[in-house]
Amino acid sequence: MAGTLVTLQTFLTLDGVMQAPGGPEEDTSSGFEHGGWSVPYADEEFGAAVDGWFRRGEGYLLGRRTYDIFAGYWPHVTDPDESPIAEKLNGLPKYVASRTPDLPLEWQHSTQLGPDVVAEVTALKRREPEHPGGELQIHGSGELARTLHAAGLIDVYRLFVYPVVLGSGKRLFPEGSAPAALTLVDSALTSTGVTIQTYHPAGKPAYGSF
Repeated sequence: MAGTLVTLQTFLTLDGVMQAPGGPEEDTSSGFEHGGWSVPYADEEFGAAVDGWFRRGEGYLLGRRTYDIFAGYWPHVTDPDESPIAEKLNGLPKYVASRTPDLPLEWQHSTQLGPDVVAEVTALKRREPEHPGGELQIHGSGELARTLHAAGLIDVYRLFVYPVVLGSGKRLFPEGSAPAALTLVDSALTSTGVTIQTYHPAGKPAYGSF
């Protein structure tokens, strides 16, 4: 793949919910009461996989809500020995998608994308990465992920799928999402039963009958 890869990293329940995996108050919109559902499943394998994701990053594509969550925490983690993730997030470019014009983005290296997010991300993808396989990473940011999925701009889907069903909440692929076929290129299982699945896009779905 030429240029910079756009990769999606997200945590999902078995019924596809991605809302507020990290804490009860992370995102309570629409009355969501299940925040923090991923926390009991964290283990060393989870931490190693997430660290590996971030090491590949050359920049981050974030929706407004995810940006606000990250900006409220990571700038205050300044010891590189404490968290290699913080060093990456604080030091690399962050591109923020929002319909609110002229956001006051105080986190260093943050830039707001223009109103045509698809065109802007397309231009970013054409840049040559500083390192082979360099990535622009989407973390969470469901609405942005769905927009870029529909435009065919996501090159790699990395999904942590948790053994839990919530029955409500924002889903990565709700009804009406763009149809797509994906090829599984890697998978792993953590000690707590979380499957780590990596997919590449494979065009449109094929159909048949038995």
